[in-house]
Amino acid sequence: MKYYSLNHNSKSTLFQDAVIRGLASDRGLYFPEKIPKLPQSFFDNIENMSIPDIAYKIIKPYVGNQILKEKLMEIVSETLDFDFPIVEITDNIAALELFQGPTLAFKDVGARFMARSLAHLNKDKNENITVLVATSGDTGGAVANGFLGVKGVNVVILYPKGKVSEIQEKQLTTLGQNITALEVDGVFDDCQEMVKTAFLDNGLSSLNLTSANSINVARWLPQMFYYFIGYRSLKHKNKKLVFSVPSGNFGNVCAGIMGTQMGLPIDHFIASTNVNDAVPRYLETGAYHPKATIQTISNAMDVGNPSNFIRIQKIFNNDVVKMKKILSGYRYNDEETKKALKEIYDLNGYVADPHGAVGYLGLKEFLADQKQDFFGVFLETAHPVKFLDSVKKTLKLDVEIPERLKSTLSKEKVSIPIEDYSELKAYLLN
Repeated sequence: MKYYSLNHNSKSTLFQDAVIRGLASDRGLYFPEKIPKLPQSFFDNIENMSIPDIAYKIIKPYVGNQILKEKLMEIVSETLDFDFPIVEITDNIAALELFQGPTLAFKDVGARFMARSLAHLNKDKNENITVLVATSGDTGGAVANGFLGVKGVNVVILYPKGKVSEIQEKQLTTLGQNITALEVDGVFDDCQEMVKTAFLDNGLSSLNLTSANSINVARWLPQMFYYFIGYRSLKHKNKKLVFSVPSGNFGNVCAGIMGTQMGLPIDHFIASTNVNDAVPRYLETGAYHPKATIQTISNAMDVGNPSNFIRIQKIFNNDVVKMKKILSGYRYNDEETKKALKEIYDLNGYVADPHGAVGYLGLKEFLADQKQDFFGVFLETAHPVKFLDSVKKTLKLDVEIPERLKSTLSKEKVSIPIEDYSELKAYLLN
């Protein structure tokens, strides 16, 4: 499998180079030259296969021979060594919990897969790699945990000052070792732009920079696993399936759509956003006009200009009519999100997080307009404990802190404040 730049101004490359580079030399995102189709027999027997076996068959065509079978199987098995429960909320709505991993966020899957793949691909090289990553909340903690102690890899995380939750901040600022956190005076889009600028700065070429954001194919593609796992659990319902995805940088919902291009029988996707709504507006108007980021209680979705949307556009060849047959988009404000938290709790005592609540709202709105018999799934992308202030104030209850988080919360935050790209570059060079 080769990957080409969506800016179409650099050479195609193989998986290893795409992972290590992160971004093409022309600043474009890498995209596979073809999307493989899985045989019908795979889906006919999926309920009889283990999750690692399913994941191996999904990802193998994208990796090719650059990671051999035994090692790739080891990587996916270690990546997916936790549960993905489905909790039914009503007779036609369920939550798919993606937060059972080590940092209590869906990004554990992509971060763990990328960390293990990069460590393997770099093991015979006598050089260090610097992983540069921007986070709006959960990416930082997942990447920090995934790469902690990985030989030959240094991780630098940029996060927006005052715009992540306390737990999220502690998860990315307290690990030490090969992990450094830079606290940016700005919003997520500022962090993301600095990362992209650094990749193309010839003055930093000696650092072997790569990204662990979902712009990196090794972070983005494994997110397909969620949807195959969800289908495996729900196949017996014999209903049309719709997945509602809380969307920020749009890597997750893009991966789901990639799954359908491989043959996965999911009938529709919903991009549920907060008021940072560039994509829902595009689906309404056919014009893509990003706006400055607005801060919300669903902070991991506070992305004004989502990087991965260009990949979705590519899948549909920039045809918004075709896109709308597969993808719907809805947006919700903080007050609506809080009401949804209450509604979900009142339905069956389920405590969602603000991102899952936005996903629930999008799903509910979509289902209300359908005459066909759908079963809907919204993704719970983070444990509600990560958003204690919002959840406690809204539901008037305490959320138990998992044991594995208690030691993190007791540690002192260590971060380096920066204001602009020049300060980032100076830090990296020094």
